[in-house]
Amino acid sequence: MNNIFIHRFISVFCLAIILLLLNACVSVDKINSDRGPISGSIDVSKIPNAIPKNEPKSKYGNPASYVVFGKTYYVLNSNSNFVERGIASWYGEKFHGRRTSSGETYDMYGMTAAHKSLPLPTYVEVKNLNNGKKVILKVNDRGPFHENRIIDLSYTAAAKLDVLQKGTALVEVRSINPNNYGNPSAPIENPQVKVNTNASGSNTGFYIQVGAYSELNNAINMRKKLDPIAKNLITISESLINNQIVYRVRFGPISDITYADDIVESLRKYEIFDHYITLD
Repeated sequence: MNNIFIHRFISVFCLAIILLLLNACVSVDKINSDRGPISGSIDVSKIPNAIPKNEPKSKYGNPASYVVFGKTYYVLNSNSNFVERGIASWYGEKFHGRRTSSGETYDMYGMTAAHKSLPLPTYVEVKNLNNGKKVILKVNDRGPFHENRIIDLSYTAAAKLDVLQKGTALVEVRSINPNNYGNPSAPIENPQVKVNTNASGSNTGFYIQVGAYSELNNAINMRKKLDPIAKNLITISESLINNQIVYRVRFGPISDITYADDIVESLRKYEIFDHYITLD
């Protein structure tokens, strides 16, 4: 009798463990996925741009600095005349309904974005440099914390900029001063811009700059140090900045964002974290 009881107990226990594991797998799959609306019934073309307005800084999300994954990020005191070019990504259903860094609820259908250093909130114009499309967004969240991304777009913003399919795009982020903003109700034009493409159909290339030196020898030494990463791509270019000759060490031109991510990951092995994307 005791043996029968023990056998049944073990059977029930094993079944419970299996069900628990199955539920865990489903949960993990959901957490690791990110997507738009399953039904596809949302017409994002009818969702208007964010309207820039003067707002006080959020009580949340604006510390002088904060740490994520062991890296320290510094929040800007002002968004005045802020312009940045780099790679954008997007986030959707996975975070829909969750609390943002500013305390607002994330709405994947809203015209919002996440940025690592801009004050919350900040209104920005984001331009897809591959097709010229533009949107106006409210930055109300922190991120993305991927090494090679500068802004995370909401699902709707990504859809309007044609970023959803590829997942990433080269963009320009420009802050907006609500006091100088024109007619908020006027639609933003999305002009078609002719871009150069290579044989694979990718858009014109960009560069990853890893250093700028006043002494040529320092630039040469850095290039030699990083040659193993991509010898045929690393170059030294001479520029005139503030009437001073500067030697820039860069990888490029690069047209594949995945390849750029690989280079950035390799730079970590050389303890080089101060790098950014440039178009010229």
